[in-house]
Amino acid sequence: MSDWREDRVQHIRDLITKAEPDVVEEAKWRKASNPDGVPTFSADGLVCTVETYKAKVKVTFAKGASLPDPTGVFNASMDAGTRRAVDFEESDVIDDDAFVALIQAAVSLNRS
Repeated sequence: MSDWREDRVQHIRDLITKAEPDVVEEAKWRKASNPDGVPTFSADGLVCTVETYKAKVKVTFAKGASLPDPTGVFNASMDAGTRRAVDFEESDVIDDDAFVALIQAAVSLNRS
């Protein structure tokens, strides 16, 4: 049986690819405690990373503080200077359209 976090990461991956079909996914920062590494998504620069924790999946936007977030998707790392994040717990429902818009804004910022 699949872990909810695996399903959530796949859903996020699908949304990122929908938002930017040319995005490049790489696994970085491999270590003993995380042999698969951290999925990173880039398009003319880093867009976001997706990390899995015990009780959440965290999507961190490299330049999140510079992105418009009219629907309030960001809910973590709000005090960080440059980045912003979204923590998804098992019961959370992703606003697909708002998340796709954030990815598109991040890519647009990288390309500006």
